[in-house]
Amino acid sequence: MKILSIIEHLNFNSRRVSVSGLLLLLTVTLVSAGCTTLASKTDTGVVIARRAQVRSSVAVVAADLSEVVRGDVVDILDSTTAENGERWLRVRAHDAENTEGWIESRNVMPQDLLDRSVQVAAEDKDIPAQATGQLRASTNLRSSADRSGADNILLKLESGAHFEIVGWKRVPKPKASETTESDDAPKAGAATQAVNKQKDGGADKEEEELNELWYKVRLPRAISPAPSGWVYAKQVELTVPSDIIFYRTGREFVAWQRLDDAGDASQSAPKDKDAAKEVQPGSWVILEKSSSDKPSTLDDPDFDRIFVLGYDKSRQEHYTAYRSPDLHGRLPLRVESSNGEKFFTVKADDNGQLVDVRYKAYRDDRGNLRVDAQGTLPKSPAKKK
Repeated sequence: MKILSIIEHLNFNSRRVSVSGLLLLLTVTLVSAGCTTLASKTDTGVVIARRAQVRSSVAVVAADLSEVVRGDVVDILDSTTAENGERWLRVRAHDAENTEGWIESRNVMPQDLLDRSVQVAAEDKDIPAQATGQLRASTNLRSSADRSGADNILLKLESGAHFEIVGWKRVPKPKASETTESDDAPKAGAATQAVNKQKDGGADKEEEELNELWYKVRLPRAISPAPSGWVYAKQVELTVPSDIIFYRTGREFVAWQRLDDAGDASQSAPKDKDAAKEVQPGSWVILEKSSSDKPSTLDDPDFDRIFVLGYDKSRQEHYTAYRSPDLHGRLPLRVESSNGEKFFTVKADDNGQLVDVRYKAYRDDRGNLRVDAQGTLPKSPAKKK
């Protein structure tokens, strides 16, 4: 529109405008418009490293101009690749001096990736923590449960990073022909074990698996500016609270929440890297999952039994308050209070349909915890042979 306006206001009858002069005028106008567009565009990013330096250049001997920390926002002005292949960003820090300099790109998450993580978090903003976990080794946080490429990688989480688990799912394993971005580090001696199994003619169960498990996690700001994402489950160790960890009887604990007022689900979230955090003893509802030598399928339940653990304060000991019959259960587990009474709800398969199953937890005349199912319990589907 700006160019057309210039042409419309030129009076070619009264002024002699050469062709070269007109071209020069149009060129200047285009360059001016282009510079305005580029100058007005500023991308932003957030620092994901604990600490990082904004430097005067990408050279090894460059001076440190300013330090930024995890969560700081920076303006991204330019980018380049150093001789060693490392990608660098020219940024403007939001400090008093608006320091401009260079920072390694691996220390900064662009705003569009942060927006993806925020969107993932919004999907389960009302879901309470189902369990907690921490990483065995550094691994990728992704915007989707898929490791067949790198497009969905949000950032690299450090070994020992802890988080809440709000859900999980099984997905088909990437095909051998696909380019796989590995999200797990090999354990010590893994290569030797694989060779020994081949010599013995044994089959590795992992090779038989046609699908893989992923956890949807919610991260504290101290760990990551990205609030949520997906983590490959092989890298995760569940941090079962010390109050209940010794009550596992052949089935794994996959989810847990407090039932009493002595604490809530957040008490089970580790505040440091300790796998079994000390918490005040109390009553818990726990979801259990049977182990099997057979490969898992996409139809496997999230859990197959409910275990309620009561706590006697006077005797300072736990007791079994309830164990459900086997069922084909699905997350999420929700604990709620209504009119002074405690309830918890899960989902279960009932003839091919997911239905809510509600339980009431209460104290009897002796003060012992009791659990009653509100309605008829769905029958567990027949186990596959």
